[in-house]
Amino acid sequence: MNENEMMSEIRDANLNYLMLAQQMIRTDKATAIFRLGISKDIADLLEGLSNLQILKLASNNMMLARFRFEDGAILNMLTDYTKDRALASSHTAILLSGQEA
Repeated sequence: MNENEMMSEIRDANLNYLMLAQQMIRTDKATAIFRLGISKDIADLLEGLSNLQILKLASNNMMLARFRFEDGAILNMLTDYTKDRALASSHTAILLSGQEA
């Protein structure tokens, strides 16, 4: 993959992320804040963006979304835990809820 293709993929990912985030926030703001790992202030800003503003923001050449896993244990729990997936998902949600947005 060359650099132009990579930049195009980043823009597409940004656009998809922003559109999904805005839809989630408009549907259920409290749940969206938790699931996206963002603050209420950021949620309010995203909720109010126009389509033109979303397109402009998405065209940035840097990824807007980032991994929330600062702790390798959380990532391992999501990827390697095979005994009880529902329990692993619940434990992960509990750990993530304690992280700052």
